[in-house]
Amino acid sequence: MEKTDFEILLDRIEAQYGKMKSHMEAARWFWKNGNIEAALERAMKLEELSEKYILNCRALPLYTDNPQAKAAVDRTIAECIPVQMGYTDEGWFCLRIPALLPKKDRGSAEYVRGFLYPAMDRFFTGKPRAIYPDAVLCYRHVYDRARPERQWRDHDNIEINMVSDTVAMHTMKDDGAAVCWHFYCSAPGSEDRTEVYVVPQDELRFFLERLPGIGDEGVKLHETKV
Repeated sequence: MEKTDFEILLDRIEAQYGKMKSHMEAARWFWKNGNIEAALERAMKLEELSEKYILNCRALPLYTDNPQAKAAVDRTIAECIPVQMGYTDEGWFCLRIPALLPKKDRGSAEYVRGFLYPAMDRFFTGKPRAIYPDAVLCYRHVYDRARPERQWRDHDNIEINMVSDTVAMHTMKDDGAAVCWHFYCSAPGSEDRTEVYVVPQDELRFFLERLPGIGDEGVKLHETKV
């Protein structure tokens, strides 16, 4: 009997799991035997496969054709990746992602799209939107203090582009270079996370003055613009 799409995808997930387990065991062996480069290579293979594995696992319930499946998947994503967003006291929109974005050329932009789009749609449903005609997308990469500084990452990666597009779509009329600037900085904190602020261009100086005073818990956020 010919396999259904559900069974085909399930087979693909099972094969990916087997490859992930193999890379996991190899990474552990190379690490214990002092071959750091080989351990890193296997670790990155594992990370890459994991991104694809997650995407396929998210898609699997949809292949049951149950009309409630997508809503159930979205709820699970929201529970497992608690994205926070709102407006600061100054009226700047702020997005907090409880993780660092993957390094350049690694991971999947679809992974970011999968949890960020639904989260932003839920936040803005039934709320008035603050649209910024010209703004700076300010990225603040927060690193757990236990992480060595040498592990702080490059700011430029495809996931940042995906986040920028999504944030601009919900908060700006246009994300062209003339009206949408970018600013990046890094800071130590109690845990890894990525913060994005939408700051009017003429208020960037005030944002930079505010930066040193942002605590581990982040700035207070409001449901609507104050």
